[in-house]
Amino acid sequence: MKFFKILLLFITLQVSAQQGGMWIPSLLEGMNEHEMTDLGSKLTAQDIYDVNNSSLKDAIGHFNGGCTSEVISPKGLILTNHHCGFSQIQSHSSLENDYLKDGFWAMKLEEELPNPGLFIEFIVRIEDVTAQVLNGVTEDMTEKEKQSTISKNSNAFEAQVEKEAWQDTKIKSFYKGNQYFLFVTERFNDIRLVGAPPSSIGKFGSDTDNWVFPRHTGDFSMFRIYADKDNRPAEYSTENVPYKPKHFLPISLDGVEEGDFTMVFGFPGTTDEYLPAVAIEHITKEYNPSNIAIREAALKVIDANMKTSDEVRIKYASKQARIANAWKKWQGENLGIEKSNAIEKRHEFEATFQKAIKEKGLEDKYGNILPEFDVLYENFGDVNIKRRSFIEVFLVTNELMEMTFRTYQFEQAIINNPDVFEKAKASIEGTLTGVHKDYDVNVDRGVFENVMPFYTKNVDVSIYDKTAFTHIDSALKLFEGSQEEVIKNLNNDAAYAYAKPMIEDFYNNINPEFQAKNEPITALQTVYMTALMEALPNARYFPDANSTLRVTYGQVRGYSPRDAVYYSPVSYLDGVIEKYVPGDYEFDVPQKLIDLYEAKDYGQYADANGKVPVCFLGTNHTTGGNSGSPAIDAHGNLVGLNFDRVWEGTMSDMYYDPEICRNIMVDLRYVLFIVDKYAGAKHLIDEMKLVHPKK
Repeated sequence: MKFFKILLLFITLQVSAQQGGMWIPSLLEGMNEHEMTDLGSKLTAQDIYDVNNSSLKDAIGHFNGGCTSEVISPKGLILTNHHCGFSQIQSHSSLENDYLKDGFWAMKLEEELPNPGLFIEFIVRIEDVTAQVLNGVTEDMTEKEKQSTISKNSNAFEAQVEKEAWQDTKIKSFYKGNQYFLFVTERFNDIRLVGAPPSSIGKFGSDTDNWVFPRHTGDFSMFRIYADKDNRPAEYSTENVPYKPKHFLPISLDGVEEGDFTMVFGFPGTTDEYLPAVAIEHITKEYNPSNIAIREAALKVIDANMKTSDEVRIKYASKQARIANAWKKWQGENLGIEKSNAIEKRHEFEATFQKAIKEKGLEDKYGNILPEFDVLYENFGDVNIKRRSFIEVFLVTNELMEMTFRTYQFEQAIINNPDVFEKAKASIEGTLTGVHKDYDVNVDRGVFENVMPFYTKNVDVSIYDKTAFTHIDSALKLFEGSQEEVIKNLNNDAAYAYAKPMIEDFYNNINPEFQAKNEPITALQTVYMTALMEALPNARYFPDANSTLRVTYGQVRGYSPRDAVYYSPVSYLDGVIEKYVPGDYEFDVPQKLIDLYEAKDYGQYADANGKVPVCFLGTNHTTGGNSGSPAIDAHGNLVGLNFDRVWEGTMSDMYYDPEICRNIMVDLRYVLFIVDKYAGAKHLIDEMKLVHPKK
């Protein structure tokens, strides 16, 4: 099978300043390095990624597999977003100690709170293993045969990789399976909560401001990594000590101004930059609207109840944030695709591609790709939406249906293998207990009534009065007795009997149909990627995000979202006070913050104009997973904390438009101001290295 060496040649071909793209840090020498220099960077590729010496990559940690974090002190102090640490903050909160409402600050190491299950993972080294992984893969193989060979090769290679006993390995696919890289990693499992501002700062603006500039949100939280006495990863122990990092980021007190270089270094989750136009059209005109409607119906119930009950607010805080985040993101994605005319531009690009394959005599090889995409998506759309609607109803929004779904999985597991009965029973009991920790039956009933009509005409709210699953004690009693008794109990339960036919239909019909129709699309996407590189070799191709460490670079820039409107790139504390609405769940402000503002008690954290910057915009190409990523200046210092994108620019997961795509970062001076002047946690400031690179 032919895989193109041209991937590596791109690194030396073009040197004009380019913004957009998520680049592999081990491959920055050449083109990327020149582009960063053109944008104002003083860093070398080796400053960013070095295997033999400490470098910036050693300060960047994958936070719990879904966000990014960075080390900011020689004592393993970690900075990430408030929303990334939100579930941990919530788990430690109660009506007596409401850390969501009041914030939390450990004033000494002994007060830092452990978080079972939370981990931070660092990259030790990255290696191109394409040749080893694709050894023996040929064009005449079926897709199943190709993947089997790739899997065997990957497992065999990982087994012989040289690494320390406490390190791990993973091989990831890039360029739709045209290239493979090995990652050697270190995972730390003793991560303790150090500090978090109240939600009125960390989540200021909530849903109204989410994805929208100007932002005035202090979206940060602090944790600390603990290691064993040898500075190696270890499970939680009182004997563990603060981790001594290979590198930590100094923090600039000079801030940013328009035109300054910025580099965001993190673990972006998923992008699809090389989709055909027909796919983008399906997503924005059919798939997204369906998901938006279901989540909006759920949020109406959850939001109303959270406003009237502190108990419900604490229970549903994390879940509401998860549901609302994607709900609003999808709306902005659709808006951006329309505003940038992305579908038409993708059609124009495809016309260029078709012309190129004709000129190069590649029509027999690649001429069927785009017409085949049209046919495949026409047959795929309905089942894709049906499958996703099931997931939204049964796994995302409604907890009773989630419990029945997990119970069905339990039942199938013990039917297929009776020997796992006790183990499976313990697992489902743990799952149900976890759900009920943050469960309110009245809220969930309202959600059920609102979302279920999007999936079925058979909406039976009366099951809430008949089922055992709505109370943890009665739910657990369903699992008492022998295997036969448990199965009988479950199938006699009203909610389980109601949900089971729909779950069976999902497993027996919907999901198999989805897999059967999605597989050829995935395979064709790989061929399309190969074809693009062969037909248009001088175009820019960065690999899609896949939760691996990436560099994206740009500059501080404002933008114009619509006619006669321009957003300056920096927001200030003045804007927090302007938005302040006493008692409002989104725009309330702590009295102490108001007092500091009125007294202009800003310490060393104000800018040259005597104002405290809160957030700023950049042209860095980010996505989910970049939350918590450091924004690094031209000298390698921390200046910002990435946490969001502008609403119109969320379509950058499919189409990056440099005119309107902007990422949003918390200014580190605001973080320091809150830690020092608001929280009085100056001992944390004293741990850090504060610098003045512009002076």
